[in-house]
Amino acid sequence: MILDVSVKPGSKRPGISRENGVLVVRVRERAADGAANAACVRAIAQEFGVAPSCVELIHGKRGRRKRFAIRGIGGRQR
Repeated sequence: MILDVSVKPGSKRPGISRENGVLVVRVRERAADGAANAACVRAIAQEFGVAPSCVELIHGKRGRRKRFAIRGIGGRQR
């Protein structure tokens, strides 16, 4: 599964929501040294009930708009 998200680092209230048709992931961690990306991976993994190792950042390492690949959900698992 491919998932496009908007990440909001440094949030006081972390969580996942949908705003104007876009999935928004809020994390407490700041966007320094990949901390916000790692927190985003953990949040998505928890939301979809998979291990963090099943969530891979495939686009947007340095931006707020990111694309993730999630393995282990849906019909087939690889």
